[in-house]
Amino acid sequence: MVSQKVTIKNPTGLHLRPAGILCKEAMQFKSLITFTFKENTANAKSVLSVLGACVKCGDEIEFVCEGEDEQEALKTLVQAVESGLGE
Repeated sequence: MVSQKVTIKNPTGLHLRPAGILCKEAMQFKSLITFTFKENTANAKSVLSVLGACVKCGDEIEFVCEGEDEQEALKTLVQAVESGLGE
């Protein structure tokens, strides 16, 4: 299991478009990928779960990846968030 904290940079937070991009990235991997935010845990492979977390700009989330490709999954998702998730 690997984990890393990252700050959301999107001005509007994780709304539908960036949430969809995040899920698309997460679905490329076999590992279980979740993130925690304010004591809640969201499945990074589920758009509804990501949207339900209500993550805003400047909020810090912690990705947790567990499985055979966990290192690569974590690296890819952190890079996606830091690059702004397409915005």
